[in-house]
Amino acid sequence: MNINEATRAYDDWARRQIPVVKGDLQLKHRLMAKGVFPFLRATFYRWMQIWPQACPELTQAPRLLAVGDLHVENFGTWRDIEGRLAWGVNDFDEVYPLPYTNDLVRLATSALLAIREERLSIAADSACATILEGYEQSLAQGGQPYVLEEHHPVLRALAYAEERDPEHFWAKLTHGRTVSPPSAVARRLARDLPPGSKLVRTVRRIAGLGALGHPRYVALADCHGSWLAREAKAALPSAAAWAAKTATPEILSAKLVSRAVRSPDPYFAIEDGWLLRRLGPHCSRIELSDFPKRRDERRILRAMGRETANVHLACAEAIPAVRRDLKQRGPRWLRTAARTMANAMLKEWKDWRRAF
Repeated sequence: MNINEATRAYDDWARRQIPVVKGDLQLKHRLMAKGVFPFLRATFYRWMQIWPQACPELTQAPRLLAVGDLHVENFGTWRDIEGRLAWGVNDFDEVYPLPYTNDLVRLATSALLAIREERLSIAADSACATILEGYEQSLAQGGQPYVLEEHHPVLRALAYAEERDPEHFWAKLTHGRTVSPPSAVARRLARDLPPGSKLVRTVRRIAGLGALGHPRYVALADCHGSWLAREAKAALPSAAAWAAKTATPEILSAKLVSRAVRSPDPYFAIEDGWLLRRLGPHCSRIELSDFPKRRDERRILRAMGRETANVHLACAEAIPAVRRDLKQRGPRWLRTAARTMANAMLKEWKDWRRAF
């Protein structure tokens, strides 16, 4: 199966699960041809076919509930129940029982491809070593949530970068096309609005890459003279379940989020196949283009490695085996695997670009 056949097969599977938005799916295919980094983000389904062949020894590592589609743009911020700004993994759409090595290799591979496209300036070997260092440190310490109030100034600078300006955020979101969501979705969105808010309209949102094509509805409300938003996105089981031909796949994101070491987002929920969450200027994913020009990339990548461990610690029973396995692998295995997968995904992207 080549990339074109895999994409057709996966898209057909997705259509049997949810009502895919045709125009958004076509946009996804165009963006996949733009560069290898967006291609990686959009094609976790293909990753799950390639990585067991490219890195077979890593597929035997201890398994746990993994993020699956982990990459350097799958981190963001949210407000916890006390209104504090928290940082961590932002997207859990592809959660599935996988070797712990999958998340580390995919995160490191994304860093190498971002370096290739000059989105990051750190040396490739340093990027891989830093991610692994952060991961091992966090496992040894039992994890630590990232709350950005009086700590973590480097991450706080990311959260409040100029590119995440509230005026820009709301101008973009409120220009969405007005739509009428399914009645059950509309009721859930209205239910989650706070007292004193007035629903203005519901818009369609086009966002992300891996989930581009999933229906997204955003309720825009006026609350005390200022905007607020709640989103509902149609959820799919992980593409890892598709690749494994799982007969009755489950959506496992809520299970992992509820157990991870983090200060929870009180508005994150999965209900009847819909992912519900709050959106805001500082309740969203942080893209590389949002990074301030002056940034400590080693510190950021170390935090990403530590946060990966925070999530994996949701499966506490697997951690002793993970730590033993890490000790046996030594310091260079991650950079070797990331280079292998970066080259493999580069070839896949070139094949897609030629065919597209």
